[in-house]
Amino acid sequence: AKQKAPESEVAGHANVFVFPELQSGNIGYKIAQRLGGFEAIGPVLQGLNKPVSDLSRGSVEEDVYKVAIITAAQALM
Repeated sequence: AKQKAPESEVAGHANVFVFPELQSGNIGYKIAQRLGGFEAIGPVLQGLNKPVSDLSRGSVEEDVYKVAIITAAQALM
């Protein structure tokens, strides 16, 4: 965003991470969540015909709720 739209409010402040496959995505967002103290919602899978999300067995009710909202919103697009 910093190169494409330097005047943008998000220029240089990434809040989305893209990983090549599910396993590295899980590792990356768990590190951000647990070590960085960030709120992490996901993973959200992209490039499929329908919206798909994947939750771990350790997900709590709030995680399921947030991912369900994102997946439902994607289905409406």
